[in-house]
Amino acid sequence: MAKLQSSYFVCFAFSIFVNLLLVLKLYVGGEWELSWSRGAAEEAEHVAAVSCSGHGRAYLDGLVLDGKEPVCECNSCYGGPDCSQFLTACTANADSGDPLFLEPFWMQHAAKSAVVVAGWHRMSYTFADQSRISAELERHIRKLHAIVGNAVTQGRYIVFGAGSTQLLNAALHALSSNNLSSSSPASVVVSVPYYRLYQEQAEFFRSVDYKFEGDAAVLQNISDANTNVIEFVTSPNNPDGKLKKAIFQGPNAKAIYDRVYYWPHFTAIPAPADDDIMIFSISKLTGHAGSRFGWAVVKDESVYKRMSEYLQLSSMGVSRDAQLRALKLLNVVLETGGKEIFEFGYDKVKSRWEKLSNTLALSNRFSLQKIAPQYCTYFKKTRKPSPGYVWLKCEREEDKDCYAVLQKEANVYGRRGSLFGAEDRHVRLSLLRSQDDFDILLHRLNQLVLKESELQKLFVNEI
Repeated sequence: MAKLQSSYFVCFAFSIFVNLLLVLKLYVGGEWELSWSRGAAEEAEHVAAVSCSGHGRAYLDGLVLDGKEPVCECNSCYGGPDCSQFLTACTANADSGDPLFLEPFWMQHAAKSAVVVAGWHRMSYTFADQSRISAELERHIRKLHAIVGNAVTQGRYIVFGAGSTQLLNAALHALSSNNLSSSSPASVVVSVPYYRLYQEQAEFFRSVDYKFEGDAAVLQNISDANTNVIEFVTSPNNPDGKLKKAIFQGPNAKAIYDRVYYWPHFTAIPAPADDDIMIFSISKLTGHAGSRFGWAVVKDESVYKRMSEYLQLSSMGVSRDAQLRALKLLNVVLETGGKEIFEFGYDKVKSRWEKLSNTLALSNRFSLQKIAPQYCTYFKKTRKPSPGYVWLKCEREEDKDCYAVLQKEANVYGRRGSLFGAEDRHVRLSLLRSQDDFDILLHRLNQLVLKESELQKLFVNEI
């Protein structure tokens, strides 16, 4: 018996000794030494270190050359293995709202924003409390809104979705399915110019509960007081950057506020938004459009429950990986109360807006939207405009298709006005893309305006 106890004591002591060695091995110099994550970290840094001549990026999930070296994905107008070749005849891409202007900010905060995820991270459908929403991420979101002062969240419900895209339709479903007072579908309206996705989703899903009717101003003149209306309100608006309010009021009118641009880098924050349904996303907050994460702030509990049901049945919630990344990003944002990212983003977009404005101010052929300086409660000062898009207009009578004018005469591609319910005299040009994209856009427009000026001088001399 004594011999057995002695053997047990020896095994126990040996076990403690081995564990101490492991701890000492992992915990060196006051910091944990990497073990299983070392390879992943080295791989991530190896790929991130590929410079692509400053005109592209290599990615962990990108193509690999000879099974080893990551392949560069070049920005517009650049090519070659290392993106060093400038393609002079290329198109200036000002179409999409890809928020790549924030990429340099995250490169400056590489260490704090990096995420290393274990292979067994969050494998369950739910969190420990059986929910599909990270309580910590929700807390961060509420804290951010309180600091920025752009939305009331106290006493409100929060719903997560796969970007604003999924949440917009979840909100439309929730409001229209509660339309028990009428057998007719609710009329879905929006003010011109408007973000086309509202129309595309409403027509694609073909719900018996609602029907897209177009311009809110037109329906307001022909509808009666008993018409059930659901109005999409984008504020700040896409494409012209203006702060907007719902046109329809009354017991039969409901509004879904798309607030994805209601952050200090795009607009002044005059007051916290306190709408019944407000939709946000990290796409325009941090620039991570590809992570597909958004949230809705909802006032009414029954609407919140119907939106949650929609999200449960359509996708069983949002990816845990997307929620983790969003949490990590918001940690960085909140570290300085949003000051670093909002000042960086504001300075970047304001500079682009001013450069394009100065160029177009020399032209009689083109004009752009007017946005006045406004006091911002976040910056605590009057701020200059910094919209995400230029809403360009061709002023000449013969230039009825402004998109074609820019395409033919400047090799610039934007988004035509008719896609926003407006005339094709308008074109939307994005200020959100990479620095390369903006530099090429500005150069092409400078050349176009210079050509206009030279033709005017020639005309005057001939007279």
